[in-house]
Amino acid sequence: MTERRNNQRKHIVLLSALAVGMVGFSFAMVPLYAIFCEVVGLNGKKYEQEISAEPAVLQVSEREVTIQFLAQVGRGMPWEFRPTEPKLKVRLGEIHLTSYYARNRADQTVTGQAVPSVSPAYAANFLHKLECFCFTQQQLAAGEDQQMALRFYIDVELPEDISMLTLSYSLFPVPDAEVASPTLASN
Repeated sequence: MTERRNNQRKHIVLLSALAVGMVGFSFAMVPLYAIFCEVVGLNGKKYEQEISAEPAVLQVSEREVTIQFLAQVGRGMPWEFRPTEPKLKVRLGEIHLTSYYARNRADQTVTGQAVPSVSPAYAANFLHKLECFCFTQQQLAAGEDQQMALRFYIDVELPEDISMLTLSYSLFPVPDAEVASPTLASN
């Protein structure tokens, strides 16, 4: 009888530890996935220092490719969000500037974070963002709108079989973001 109780206790401890481990692993999946994407360049993510470092001299090619810009908002994000130009024909190696339009349709301040994705996926290593609203969280007051800049170039080493890239941003709410309060000037 005591042997049976000992076996039951071992099973309960083992199953409890397994359940706690599974819950912990589920919380760790989001940051682990982000690190994995940065390391392998999946979904257009690379090390931030590689993305934001502006080269001293760019080699410019006569070759042109088309880049398509897409935008979508995640569930619970009360913003209007779209590219100002749906497509651009760009020369490889040239720095280009475009923007995305965002407007907060909520009656309160909302903070959002844009997550980029490049298609085809292996082209992400050749798309270099020098300035991007996706680098930081964006906060818009109720009814506020703004143009959010994107400055980029496509490396001249882009494989010949790629003639079109798609850069898509998904915009998600940041639920626990601190709302910046306006500072009051003292009289």
